[in-house]
Amino acid sequence: MNNNSNIKRISENLSDLRNTLNSHALYKSLKSLNDIKTFMENHIFAVWDFMSLLKSLQNELTSISVPWIPNGNPTLRRFINEIVLGEESDFNELNEPKSHFEMYLEAMEQINAQKTEIEFLINNIKSGKNITRSIELLDIHDEVKNFVQYSFEIIRTKQIHKIASAFTYGREDIIPDMFIAIINEVDPKNTKYPKLKYYFDRHIEIDGDLHGPLSHKMLIELCGDNQKKWDEVYIVGKNCLENRVKLWDSILDQIERKNSIARRQESLVNV
Repeated sequence: MNNNSNIKRISENLSDLRNTLNSHALYKSLKSLNDIKTFMENHIFAVWDFMSLLKSLQNELTSISVPWIPNGNPTLRRFINEIVLGEESDFNELNEPKSHFEMYLEAMEQINAQKTEIEFLINNIKSGKNITRSIELLDIHDEVKNFVQYSFEIIRTKQIHKIASAFTYGREDIIPDMFIAIINEVDPKNTKYPKLKYYFDRHIEIDGDLHGPLSHKMLIELCGDNQKKWDEVYIVGKNCLENRVKLWDSILDQIERKNSIARRQESLVNV
C-alpha cells in the first residue's frame, strides 16, 4: 500500500468519528453566554495541551540545539515553525503579541468564566510538579482529565509519528459560528466581549486549507513505507477522536445540568 493510500484509508476509517463530532449535540446546546462559559472552562484544557503536542513536533522536526545544524525536511520545518509562530505569539485585538492560550484566558476573564483550575494546573507545572499528578488533582470532569492525560501519554512515547497523528487527526476544530452568533446577540456593538469575538474571528481567519495537506505530508515523511507506523497512526488518531467525542459529551452534560438547575430555581421563584 503506498503512502497516499494509507492517508486515504485512515481518513475513510475515521470519517464516522469525524461526522459524529461535526454533528454533535453540543453545538446546538450553546444558546447563551453561560453555556459558552461552561464550554470554555472545559475546552481551555484542550487549547493548552495542543501546545505541548506542537512543541513536541518542533523539538523533533526542527533544530533547537546549539550549535545549530539543519534538521529534517525544510518544508516541514517551516510548517511547524509557522504554526508555532501563530499559536505562541500571534497578535491580539490590541495588536499585542500573545499566545492563543493567553488570548483564550483573557476572553474567559472578560466573560467571567472560571479560570481557577487551569491556573492551578499551570502554577503546579511552573513549580516543577509532576504533570500526571497535577492533572489528577484538578477539580474537573474525568473526561477532560482523560483527554489531557492521553495527549501526554502519546508525548511520553517520544515516537514522533504518534505525536504527529494526535496533532493531525486529534484536533477537531470547534465550530465558531455558534459562538459568534451568541456574542453578536449579547454584544452587538462589540464593546463588552471584544476579546472573545476577536479570538473566534481570528480562529476562522488562520484556519486555512494549508494545514491539512501539510500534516499529511508530515505523516508520509515520518512513516514512509513502515506499515506498523501507519497502523499506529490510525490507532492514535482514532483514540484522540474518541476522546474528543467523550470530552464534548461531558461538556454537553454539564451545560444541560446547569440549565436544568437554573430552570428549577426560576420556577421556584415564580411560584
